[in-house]
Amino acid sequence: MSKYKFISWNVNGIRAVDKKEALKWVDEANIDLLGIQETKSTKEQIPNSIFQKEYQTVFASESAIKGRSGTALFTDLKPYFTCTCPSVDILDEGRINEAHFKLGDKDIAFFNVYFPNGQSKEERLVYKMEFYDRFLEHCENLKKDGKSIIICGDVNTAHTEIDIARPKANENTSGFLPMERDWITKFLSHGYIDTFRHINGDIKDHYSWWSYRANARENNVGWRIDYFYVSEDLKDNITNAYIMGEIFGSDHCPIALEIEL
Repeated sequence: MSKYKFISWNVNGIRAVDKKEALKWVDEANIDLLGIQETKSTKEQIPNSIFQKEYQTVFASESAIKGRSGTALFTDLKPYFTCTCPSVDILDEGRINEAHFKLGDKDIAFFNVYFPNGQSKEERLVYKMEFYDRFLEHCENLKKDGKSIIICGDVNTAHTEIDIARPKANENTSGFLPMERDWITKFLSHGYIDTFRHINGDIKDHYSWWSYRANARENNVGWRIDYFYVSEDLKDNITNAYIMGEIFGSDHCPIALEIEL
């Protein structure tokens, strides 16, 4: 079996973190696959200077609305199929990188996803829930085709009360609404594993996003809204899953999954 390290990070603007030199740690991290969300750029606008290492595969999805959303996958693994998953990202917002790999004896469908935020208006909340359902259906169809699933990204929902510092204050806020939390419960019930909880149990006070306001990160008033999920057939392959709270440069921090295949 081979060991793999996957990292996911919502950078809130890849050109902004490049200016801060906030991605330089990647060169020493021995990462096999790096999923970036909210690049806010086209593939051509991704700076060449972000890493010293040159990844063999750079797969970027860009939004039809310039300067919004955007995802990018950097890897030396060789996918045999890639797409932007238009059946899920129907508004062409650059929210998904889908890549298929043969790793060990597994046929992996890997997703790097920036799920919609539902806070701006009611229509976006409706769209977010529809996006969730389309994504689940897509994953289920791939499982029926014999694929194992790995998903990373900014899900934009904290699942349970231990995933958010102030649950009572946010129970009517999108990102912690009952319908959003119920969807994650439904998703997990279809045979997916929250890898952080699988490894760390009910550990508290571990978050991946903090508001820029009121010294939220300093005071650890955060939300765990970034996840690595795997399909249940990969459960025994998980060796570690953790949050990299020591990495700055965005309002999110990176998260990691280590797996043997």
